[in-house]
Amino acid sequence: MRRTLLFLWQKGVRLTLMLLAVSAISFALVHFSPIDPVQAYVGADMIRLSQEQREAISAYWGLDRPAVEQYASWISALAHADLGTSMIFRRPVADVIEERALSSAMLMITAWTLSGVVGFSVGVLAAMRKDTWIDKLIQWYCYTLASTPTFWLGLIMLLVFAVWLGWFPLGLGVPAGVLAEDVTLLDRIYHMILPAVTLSIVGISGIAMHTRQKLIDVLHSDYVLFARAQGERGFTLFWRHGLRNVALPAITLQFTSFSELFGGAVLAEQVFSYPGLGQATVDAGLRGDVPLLLGIVLFSTLFVFTGNLLAELTYRLIDPRIREGRTL
Repeated sequence: MRRTLLFLWQKGVRLTLMLLAVSAISFALVHFSPIDPVQAYVGADMIRLSQEQREAISAYWGLDRPAVEQYASWISALAHADLGTSMIFRRPVADVIEERALSSAMLMITAWTLSGVVGFSVGVLAAMRKDTWIDKLIQWYCYTLASTPTFWLGLIMLLVFAVWLGWFPLGLGVPAGVLAEDVTLLDRIYHMILPAVTLSIVGISGIAMHTRQKLIDVLHSDYVLFARAQGERGFTLFWRHGLRNVALPAITLQFTSFSELFGGAVLAEQVFSYPGLGQATVDAGLRGDVPLLLGIVLFSTLFVFTGNLLAELTYRLIDPRIREGRTL
């Protein structure tokens, strides 16, 4: 119990320092970017603004103050659980993130689960059928998609299944022209299928190849050769001697892929016009919405950190040697 509390305390301190560092770097990058927040806020009507009106807008959003003062003010508000107000949506940043996070969560969890289950299963199949046509086909698939950009694959999926075949909608998260109260869960799932499949297809290759190589090493170990000599074959051999050895690395790899998953979701949401956090991130960056961008950066950092923490906790749960602090 004491060791667990110390572990959680260390993780809490690291998370706090990480959030401060990431927010400071993100604020500096936005502040020194060539984007003019006032011009991005006003848009095409910028040419009609007088100098007084421009200064009034800057003063209203606090853009006329020094950068250090702006960041200190934001940190002070964050300490009181206030992420500020979005310049784009004219709403509290927390409300925007909450609304967009629900859509993104459905997308990313679906893609994450599919890529993990399918990738692990395909990797096991390739290892068990090493050097056969099945193994070569799986390797070709993984090597091809490992270098495939998410946005390119999304465009191909959109062109084939939405434009040519007409099986799925062209984009958006809900049907166009339908009131929010009339949108059903099936409508949301129907619009989520293509972006979720796109993300999962890209994510399969990494875990599949890692699982394949790890299982091949296990199958060539001494204790597996001894099990083969006793007559064990096929799935029984894998279940009794290979599963745990390949499951632990696969779990770690899958949980640590949260950062890649979020980055891929940003591109996929842009391609499919899916109203999630990814699309909001791009809008906030291009239009200089500092409060919204910093809020999303904190959320994404917490998201990735949670994935790594869950991987470590799962490791501790499965392998008692790690929980007891012993070396492997």
